[in-house]
Amino acid sequence: MVQMKITRHGEAGQTNGIPFEVKAVFPNVTLEAQGDGKVNISNLRGKYTLVSVVPDINTRVCSLSTKKFNQEADQFAKINFYTVSTNTVAEQEQWCAAEGVEKMQLLADHDGQLGRKLGIYVEESHTDARSIWILDQKGRIVYRELIVEQSNEPNYQKALEFLKVHAK
Repeated sequence: MVQMKITRHGEAGQTNGIPFEVKAVFPNVTLEAQGDGKVNISNLRGKYTLVSVVPDINTRVCSLSTKKFNQEADQFAKINFYTVSTNTVAEQEQWCAAEGVEKMQLLADHDGQLGRKLGIYVEESHTDARSIWILDQKGRIVYRELIVEQSNEPNYQKALEFLKVHAK
């Protein structure tokens, strides 16, 4: 199987497979949410959804990107904003409380279920590769950004501009 090549601080790595392409239906998985909840990805249908996948919410770049999208969420009342990380729900709750993040909902993929299905799971670090996914109302991927160097931030402006143009 061909995998996606990534780096983390310049060190070579790879994902478990080839990431889903634009136009594919986002994989249907159930992830843990704060408050002992669960979110089934298929339930996000009906409105545009931005899914920011980060390896570990407790690292600098993951924290920065989640806070950035949290700040921007006010401009997009009709769009779901989620961050998925491989942290536990308890770790995510502690991070949200410490950082004052309330608009972005964090989902826990601590067993790598979503990452494996999407082809972005990194076995060596037990994390999902940093990426941005925008889904349409039917759950199809209409935008994706795969970040090769995992210590780099995503292109926020490009993703947000895409939402402004397409998710009216």
